[in-house]
Amino acid sequence: MPRQQLRIRAADTARINRELAGLREGLQLPSGWPPEVAAEAERAAGVPRLPEFDATDLELFTVDPPGSRDLDQAMGLARRGDGYRVHYAIADVAAFVRPGGAVDTEAHRRVQTLYFPDVRVPLHPARLSEDAASLLPGELRPALLWQIDLDADGTVLLADVRRARVRSRRRLDYQGVQEAVDGGSADGQLRLLAEIGRLREQREADRGGVSLPVPEQEIEPEDGGYRLAYRAPRPADGWNAQISLLTGMAAADLMLDAGIGLLRTLPAAPESAYQRLRRTAKALDVDWPPDTPYPALIRSLDPQRAHHAAFLKECTGLLRGAGYHAFDAARGIAPPADPGHAALAAPYAHCTAPLRRLGDRYVQELCVAIACGTEPPAWVSEQLLELPALLEGGDRRAREIERACVDLVEAELLHGREGERFDAVVIDVDERHPAKGTVQLREPAVVGRCEGDGPLPLGERVEVRLTLADPVARTVRFAPA
Repeated sequence: MPRQQLRIRAADTARINRELAGLREGLQLPSGWPPEVAAEAERAAGVPRLPEFDATDLELFTVDPPGSRDLDQAMGLARRGDGYRVHYAIADVAAFVRPGGAVDTEAHRRVQTLYFPDVRVPLHPARLSEDAASLLPGELRPALLWQIDLDADGTVLLADVRRARVRSRRRLDYQGVQEAVDGGSADGQLRLLAEIGRLREQREADRGGVSLPVPEQEIEPEDGGYRLAYRAPRPADGWNAQISLLTGMAAADLMLDAGIGLLRTLPAAPESAYQRLRRTAKALDVDWPPDTPYPALIRSLDPQRAHHAAFLKECTGLLRGAGYHAFDAARGIAPPADPGHAALAAPYAHCTAPLRRLGDRYVQELCVAIACGTEPPAWVSEQLLELPALLEGGDRRAREIERACVDLVEAELLHGREGERFDAVVIDVDERHPAKGTVQLREPAVVGRCEGDGPLPLGERVEVRLTLADPVARTVRFAPA
């Protein structure tokens, strides 16, 4: 989808920043680090636990957004006969964080890194997450090193993990990778990334899984103000994601075999959700033949096209219900009867972003203990069953923050335009009050509540009138025109 540059008056920037600061205060989010946390992080950064196994000969590289310094993963790709060998190094946060210490306690309070348009609220102090523990190029680092062997079709033959010393060689970004591949200047590793990524996408399709190429809604500072834009994912984003998903699925299989673990689960969506999507597809002129399965439809769409992007955004509704499931068969807590993640059509675990997500550190420790034939650390097994509730609470808070930030910018964008008319699609209707629902504007890319005198036509195009755009309340409202 083309970037829709929705500009906000620079004069309102101070108010937006005050509102964002007020949002953080209302959610009781920390603005800095307690002295004991900063001091402990500084000490830990100077004396990391370095493993004996030396893997610094591997030609590892990272792929992240430009300017990122909290680099969780680095990969090295090679051919292995007719197949492939994937080395995936993940930052070893446990090499720096003392269980029960000040940094660990603060991480349990924060749960995950939170993102605002003006600042980040990180999980760990920058001295660790953007320096000593980050897989920055040229730096010796402790890591959890996965080795995953694939056959010629991209199917997993073997997966193993161990602690290792690594040194990343290069820090790349998605756009640079895409341009190198498209322009024919990609080196052997980047060509393999594209090759393996496409194979893994095909294996996902074979399983009946689907990764949604949903355009990301971004709020960015610009010229003293902010802009709201959509960025369509590049193929390189998907290839990189497939390596991470590959590792997460290998971790899930390892833990299920051992009878102890922490999974990221997602139940299958009900048929009513697919019927609603079909109505939305019709309204958006997205061709969905009756005999075309949902995964095949998604793969036929182009997120660069506005109406396809709008439909893909609605498909995220099928992902509701994702959660975490901890199990420990030795303590009588069995794995779930259905351990799968419906979107991936396979069991899966979050494990590749420990600098930004608390639960990933626990999954890493479980996997390396299982692979080495040792007992998990006591701090892992003792807290394992409490993690799902903690992590789900962190996810809810992150979603609340993301929605609040977008609501604020949308209201600023439309403020002063009350009474104007817009083309929209009705994407949701209140079953008990059919005159109330939600509309999605075609231009600009805004979603808001709508209320009229009669029933709203679900999935159909309507013309709406803006009745309210209140930045203070972070609210926009529409009525049928």
